[in-house]
Amino acid sequence: MINANEIVGSHDIVFVTLDTLRLDVAVKAMKEGRTSNFQKLLTAGAWEHRHSPGSFTYAAHHAFFAGFLPTPAKPGNHPRLFAAKFLGSETTTKETCVFDSPDIVSGLAKQGYHTICIGGVGFFNKQTPLGKVLPGLFHESHWNAELGVTNRSSTEKQIDLAIECVNQQPDKKVFLFINISALHQPNCIYSSGAKASGETQDTPETQADALAYVDTQIPRLIELMRQRGPTLYIFTSDHGTAYGEEGFVGHRIGHSVVWD
Repeated sequence: MINANEIVGSHDIVFVTLDTLRLDVAVKAMKEGRTSNFQKLLTAGAWEHRHSPGSFTYAAHHAFFAGFLPTPAKPGNHPRLFAAKFLGSETTTKETCVFDSPDIVSGLAKQGYHTICIGGVGFFNKQTPLGKVLPGLFHESHWNAELGVTNRSSTEKQIDLAIECVNQQPDKKVFLFINISALHQPNCIYSSGAKASGETQDTPETQADALAYVDTQIPRLIELMRQRGPTLYIFTSDHGTAYGEEGFVGHRIGHSVVWD
């Protein structure tokens, strides 16, 4: 396990949530050679099977920002990278960076980090009081329609904005959070086959097409951070979604395609 106490203060931290990405879709796309950039980055060149702490975006991200990242899908107490101080925690070890704060975002801010949120799906759009809760944890937060779920260039625009924001902080460590919106419905906008047939229904195949698009943009993010120095990267889905399995559609439900 990474000793997060050796990371905080010495590394920039980049946390990317691939909103709604299913494990089976990600694994299949990588086997088919469609996500070579992710394959270069991930530990052992493969996605790790984990369980999300929440079945939809809002719940999952509240858990993430409290230090509860997805849990390895195997028995045992699994140590955490980060934690907000909490008496009786069984997953906090000497290698866990523990913040005396209600969330890791403000905890990192107290450690001198400039915190940046690049929003994606609606829970980050700041258009309503609910949409301001998660972005409100950060020093600066950004959202516009070009970053959202209906724009086929959303990931490109998100990384454009990330480059701009990070470059404005040459002398401070950054905690950069990006909520990638492209995998969320309607991801059929990334599938040429779906568009050609007039199909407007999302499927695992159209989500894979969206993931392949996201993969093309990742090198720009890595190059941005490489120029600054050592960086800890966290890439994860926040939850999956059902495309008709056993009659279920969507998420915020207790199905394995959502929790894995």
